[in-house]
Amino acid sequence: MPFHSPVRSLSRSFVAVAEQVTTHSAEETSAWGREFAKQLQAPVLVLLSGDLGSGKTTLTKGIVAGLGAAEENDVTSPTYTLVHVYGKDRKVFHGDLYRIETFHDFETMGLEDVFDKPAILILEWSERFPLKTPWPAVRIQLEHAGGDSRRISVL
Repeated sequence: MPFHSPVRSLSRSFVAVAEQVTTHSAEETSAWGREFAKQLQAPVLVLLSGDLGSGKTTLTKGIVAGLGAAEENDVTSPTYTLVHVYGKDRKVFHGDLYRIETFHDFETMGLEDVFDKPAILILEWSERFPLKTPWPAVRIQLEHAGGDSRRISVL
């Protein structure tokens, strides 16, 4: 299946693209993430939303691998650790806000230093992200599309 990049340009202000793709397996979702990663430049927020099991972590595996920050098998869900850091020179932060209920919970994640240097911050359950930042943001909605298929919408 050929992958078409959903991002035509990432400006320093915001990504103004709305596009949708359907993948038919975890491997395709991850592969789409690797291709999508080629369009990302730090600093940027990648804000993921979708139901449990919709493919947020699988997509993140592909993005992180596509950025060269880690191998796909080394990328895991940060549901209990809340934040994983990948890469040496080019940092990729992967956070999970599923368990965040209050602003105090968010403060305990230790993300305040993330914004000190240009980086890529990927957040699962991003609808719980309470801050405004000057960084550009890419919003991605993942949905079950039957069986192993996932609908990925870049907003």
